[in-house]
Amino acid sequence: MQTLQIEHLTKRYHEFAAVRDVTLTLGSGVYGLLGANGAGKTTLMRMLCGILAPTEGTVRWGGTDITRLGESYRALLGYLPQDFGCYPDFTGPEFLRYIAALKGLSRAETARRTEALLRQVGLEDAGRKKLRAYSGGMRQRLGIAQAMLNDPQILILDEPTAGLDPRERVRFRNLIADYAKGRTVLLSTHIVSDVEAIADTILLMKAGRIEEAGTVAQLADTAAGKVWTLRTDTATAAKLESVYTVANLHHIGGEEVELRLVTAAPPAGARPAVPTLEDVYLWHFADEEGKP
Repeated sequence: MQTLQIEHLTKRYHEFAAVRDVTLTLGSGVYGLLGANGAGKTTLMRMLCGILAPTEGTVRWGGTDITRLGESYRALLGYLPQDFGCYPDFTGPEFLRYIAALKGLSRAETARRTEALLRQVGLEDAGRKKLRAYSGGMRQRLGIAQAMLNDPQILILDEPTAGLDPRERVRFRNLIADYAKGRTVLLSTHIVSDVEAIADTILLMKAGRIEEAGTVAQLADTAAGKVWTLRTDTATAAKLESVYTVANLHHIGGEEVELRLVTAAPPAGARPAVPTLEDVYLWHFADEEGKP
């Protein structure tokens, strides 16, 4: 399979750099992009889609700059933007047929893909319903379907699980895990559990740069010795919350509380814990919350 090669990609707006010197090679599999708001995730994705021109650097598919590939690159691409818009007077099937026409799909391929995708995202029973009557989760599922309509080799999804309930998120994760075989899937989300479950590689993005990249296990190693549990009373717990990054707080009963802390300098009595991807995220972004 060909790869998506990202070389020294930078995007500046006057003096502000939204993306800074990102170099990556994305092959087949699922890549989860994690970062705080303003980290540069959407800007990076829009450059990979050819929507934004980089200030510096290049994006290549199979060794060829995507600007030279033009329409042939867009034919390989599926994209769900963070703010997915649709036409309220269309039904779901009508909207997908409209998108299929824009993407140049044949009538037979349109019918086959529309039926299959509506079933896969759980919208097969909403065929006559206008999009104005769709819930937020239904519209998001339709957005995922339109991104996959042309059976793309490169699928880029910006916050695809926003508005989905737990059952819908499980359906989405299973769909993407199956779809990613032999394809490149890049998705960003604030829901750590979604990428933890299906991503082959996690990319941590901070202040426009890729700070860490690796499997969940590899990233967990970067937080080794930084995650702790501590049982204490409610008054002490309240004081510790103002000082430390607290990943979890659980009232055991009465006045006893168990805290999960993410810090390099734990309080007395804390016991080491095995890091999760959520702990890794909190460790790398703790300084944005002013915590140690």
